[in-house]
Amino acid sequence: MYVNGMGLRGIERVKGVHHTTVMNWVKQVGKLLPDVYDPEVIPEVGELDELQTYGLFWSQGDKQT
Repeated sequence: MYVNGMGLRGIERVKGVHHTTVMNWVKQVGKLLPDVYDPEVIPEVGELDELQTYGLFWSQGDKQT
């Protein structure tokens, strides 16, 4: 729930436990995760749609009529 964006107090209300208990759960699970993500295969293609939109926005904004 925390990873999906739910806050500590929101989880508290759903689970019926104190929010510090939820915080301790998150810390415990966080210690089990690796420090650095190490992908086995490096992707050859990236997602560029936002970059393209950003460039299009600024190229149209520079033109004054």
